[in-house]
Amino acid sequence: MRWLIAALLCGAALSANAQLYRWVDEKGRVQYTSTPPPTGAKGVQKMGSAAPAAAQAAEPYALQQARSSYPVTLYTTPGCEGCDEARKLLNARGIPFKEVSVTEDTQIEELKKAAGSNSVPAMIVGRTVQKGFEEGAYHRVLDAAGYPKTGILPPRSQPAPTPVQPETEVKPVEEATPARGPYSPSNIPQLR
Repeated sequence: MRWLIAALLCGAALSANAQLYRWVDEKGRVQYTSTPPPTGAKGVQKMGSAAPAAAQAAEPYALQQARSSYPVTLYTTPGCEGCDEARKLLNARGIPFKEVSVTEDTQIEELKKAAGSNSVPAMIVGRTVQKGFEEGAYHRVLDAAGYPKTGILPPRSQPAPTPVQPETEVKPVEEATPARGPYSPSNIPQLR
């Protein structure tokens, strides 16, 4: 009996990492299988393994629900102390978030549209806007959205976005100063 249970567990483990295939049979029906298709199959595509789906399933259900209903976006600017604290709080709590570093006019307009002003940091959770950084307020907004509390999820280490370097300006070529001296073109007699 024990060997049967062990064989079933090994089979389940192997099938969890099995390659998936998409192919069309001789009657034109699309098939999805974890075994290679027969030689006469058309349109064979390897779909990857089932492992990524298993990894996503390992994510707590509460986090999956909160992420789909109330995604988190953090608006920051480089060198902003409150922005660094906001990022640190989200990482410590294990919250996946999108960070927008507001450095260009288009991003400033996006921030004004989303948050109603251009102050940073601004955290948007679903439709809820939290301007500035106040630890208790951030936790209350995340709790209300259903995100797991600190210590339940493993901490993250999402770094600050890399600032985009502005393109260097191409300076116009200045007109050359006319040459002077005995050999300058203006001192050479012209032939007529």
